[in-house]
Amino acid sequence: QVQLVESGGGLVQPGGSLRLSCAASGSISSINTMAWYRQAPGKEREFVADFISDGRTHYVDSVKGRFTISRDNARTTLYLQMNSLKPEDMAVYYCSVWTYSSVRYWGQGTQVTVSS
Repeated sequence: QVQLVESGGGLVQPGGSLRLSCAASGSISSINTMAWYRQAPGKEREFVADFISDGRTHYVDSVKGRFTISRDNARTTLYLQMNSLKPEDMAVYYCSVWTYSSVRYWGQGTQVTVSS
């Protein structure tokens, strides 16, 4: 089992920055992919970015050049640096991991509000 706890959300003005963190615990060695998703009110949850165990990263087009996903070497913490935030980035952001045995885990989410 893997437990995930997100933090770092909050209220920021358009153009501002936030850094989200996701602390993983439990069966850390079983984690293959760590990712961020988000869900805005009335919309489906969407992929934002992921960090594969081999170091590859992927981003949804709408955040490329503005968001950066990273992970500590111990694979215990996943980060999402969000710059140049826009109102359309406002959502609940969720951390998710896939294990090598294809089991998925989710965090409880952290709210990001972008508003002046």
